[in-house]
Amino acid sequence: MKILALVFDDYETLDLHGPIEMLGHMVNVEIKLVGSKYITRSYQGPRVVTDVNLDTVTPCDLLIIPGGLGTRKLVEDQTLMIWLQKQEKVSAKVFSICTGSALLAQAGILDGSQATTNKMAYNWVTSLSNKVHWQPSARWVDDGKFLTSSGVSAGTDAALFYIQHLKGKSEAKRIEHLTEYQWNDDANNDPYAVMI
Repeated sequence: MKILALVFDDYETLDLHGPIEMLGHMVNVEIKLVGSKYITRSYQGPRVVTDVNLDTVTPCDLLIIPGGLGTRKLVEDQTLMIWLQKQEKVSAKVFSICTGSALLAQAGILDGSQATTNKMAYNWVTSLSNKVHWQPSARWVDDGKFLTSSGVSAGTDAALFYIQHLKGKSEAKRIEHLTEYQWNDDANNDPYAVMI
């Protein structure tokens, strides 16, 4: 299974590393990071090395788009928007965490789909597109090709949901136990839901 994850300066550390921690415990999984430069800094400071540059698209089973403060600038990055549009076409599933959905919405990728995002940034993200059916109360939303999750730690819950969908409940529970993580396995249990 090939997983590709976008990284950019000021990505939210747990948005990325929580899900790939869970996904990486499945067998026969290859995870690669893609970005516009070789070394990328998270918002919290630690840096990662990218495997793939944005000048190519890479067919994959799962494309991960984390959020973070860096998304505020990236929604204006036309090079990234074009890459996302091309990469989405060769990705079997697209999974955003937190404000990663802002990038997908700005690129027009989520048009007509149900989606959610970080509830602390809900007004900003939803202002980017009125063609997305935004869900103000959802820990995550699975709508066909797109899996979008709420803020930060919700991505880890959504990753376990994806594993369950792919490999069954027992595999998701095995990884939950292995990582000593308390999984919120109910997408409707959103303690940070917003009122609209």
